[in-house]
Amino acid sequence: MLTTTPPRTPDRDRHRLSVTGGLAALSLDAMASVAYGPEAIVLVLAVAGGAGLGLTVPVTIAIAVLLAVLVFSYRQVIAAFPDGGGAYGVAKARLGRPASLVAAASLVCDYVLNVAVSVAAGVAALTSAFPALLPHTVWLCLAVLAVITLVNLRGVAHSARAFIVPTAVYVAAIVTVIAVGLFRDAPAVSAAAPAQQETLRTVGVLLLLKAFANGCAALTGVEAIANAVPSFRKPRVRRAQHTELALGGLLGVMLIGIAALIGKFGVHPVAGTTVLSQVTDAALGHGAAFYVVQIATMVLLALAANTSFGGLPVLARLLARDHHLPHVFALRADRQVHRHGVLVLAALSAVILVVAGGAMNTLVPLFAIGVFVGFTLAQTGMVRHWWLHRDPGWRWRLALNGFGAVLTGVATVVTTATKFTEGGWLIVVALPLLVWLFTRVRRAYEKIGRELGVGELPAPPRGEKPVVVVPVLGVSALTGEALSAAMSLGGEVMALRVVFGDEPREGAGFFKEWDAWHPDVAMTMVYSPTRDLGDPVAQYVRDEYAGRRVVVLIAEFEPAHWWQRVLRNGRGTVIDRAVRRGTDAVVCRYRLRLTRPFPTAPAAGTAPM
Repeated sequence: MLTTTPPRTPDRDRHRLSVTGGLAALSLDAMASVAYGPEAIVLVLAVAGGAGLGLTVPVTIAIAVLLAVLVFSYRQVIAAFPDGGGAYGVAKARLGRPASLVAAASLVCDYVLNVAVSVAAGVAALTSAFPALLPHTVWLCLAVLAVITLVNLRGVAHSARAFIVPTAVYVAAIVTVIAVGLFRDAPAVSAAAPAQQETLRTVGVLLLLKAFANGCAALTGVEAIANAVPSFRKPRVRRAQHTELALGGLLGVMLIGIAALIGKFGVHPVAGTTVLSQVTDAALGHGAAFYVVQIATMVLLALAANTSFGGLPVLARLLARDHHLPHVFALRADRQVHRHGVLVLAALSAVILVVAGGAMNTLVPLFAIGVFVGFTLAQTGMVRHWWLHRDPGWRWRLALNGFGAVLTGVATVVTTATKFTEGGWLIVVALPLLVWLFTRVRRAYEKIGRELGVGELPAPPRGEKPVVVVPVLGVSALTGEALSAAMSLGGEVMALRVVFGDEPREGAGFFKEWDAWHPDVAMTMVYSPTRDLGDPVAQYVRDEYAGRRVVVLIAEFEPAHWWQRVLRNGRGTVIDRAVRRGTDAVVCRYRLRLTRPFPTAPAAGTAPM
């Protein structure tokens, strides 16, 4: 008895994420913010001197509270919307299409800016250590971006494996700084001068709000895990929730720990030296451990762009599935990579880096606005979700998401107001433009669907035999194969030769060759006084076969080596473009594959096409 073995299905889960891989692939943005989040707070509070810097810990604790609310809220988003999409998926299901498009636009802005900021920050750390590289900032940014893009084109799981070691080294380094610094003796910190205290009382509320808004840059990336749930291994929801919780715990400990050391060691802004490097120096000294922390921070800042490469392609797939982006964004490669999303993200980020000259400080003011719009819509959508479904425990879940919506809504207003004149207005303009773009794409697909009769039963197919028009240049094996293919279609075949007005002898020579060959196929010639090749073919099809089904078969050769493709004359592309643009004919590109390389010396006749 003959038995067959069923074909093996590819193990697609091996190209997906574990909890550890999820932290490495989707959480680098959030964890890397430890390098610039506390510094953003200190830069604002330093205006009020020592009295203001003394509020670093309270402001950081407020941000940590918001972080905890977001983490637990997004764990609920993961459970309720396991298909991913985060704020977009929630808003689409519970708040309607307009709100979902605003959420999607905010996430797109955040993801693109995250790549640009992360790469620029990593290169800034490198040029700070090696000032000679400063003139090459933009090229270094583009080189780092190219490496991250190539890694992500190999698959999200592959990128996670590549980034696990740098992530582990960075977390261990920051935790070591905090642990050692907390037990190390601190120098006496001078009390705030009366003038500084008066300054703090005068601008206290505004100062604290601006410091809070700046520090909220540390919360970007918290939503990336909820956006990319389909990228996890089964059980996807549980793994994604565990990853979200691990991220929140690590990020909260690192932010509060660094803020505590800033207050303990009296750290203040110093030109050319980051706050994190000052804290590291005070905790570990200026030895080998100091450089390990600096290098680990530099590497992770550069790699933090990977969060966007894990999240935006999944979001683009959902938008494409809902007809708000071209459907090509929904295609996946064999390693579960949404390749077009990766490439478009890289291209947009490269443009921003070039325009900004690779300057991190130019990009940071734009960073947090978009993501807080998404936070607010996600939490508001979850409030409506619990109110409609009322599952067991829905009241405390609704209260949690409602509290989160209020907090993130306030943070959105504060962040936008405080950063509007620093470049935040660009995001305010970009969001409606993206929503308009998404709407236009959907309308275009709806129009195409109506014309194609999508969702309707079409008329029965007709068996009308077509007219097959074959543009030819000369008599050759390629012409013979093309006419044979045309005759096999079973309809009328017409060979067509375009003759240019300044080459009458060439046309006469072709006639003699054709008569000598006698292929038993009708042939006609059209004249082109302007040496235009494509339009005469299209004009002939329109004039001679109006109302009939026409196939234009364009013959070309396919060389044995890829590099020999440049030797083709390009006639086929010119005719193809003109016929598609000017007629309703079906265009068929017929290619004759050559089985051996071209000879080194020309034979008696050369290939005409």
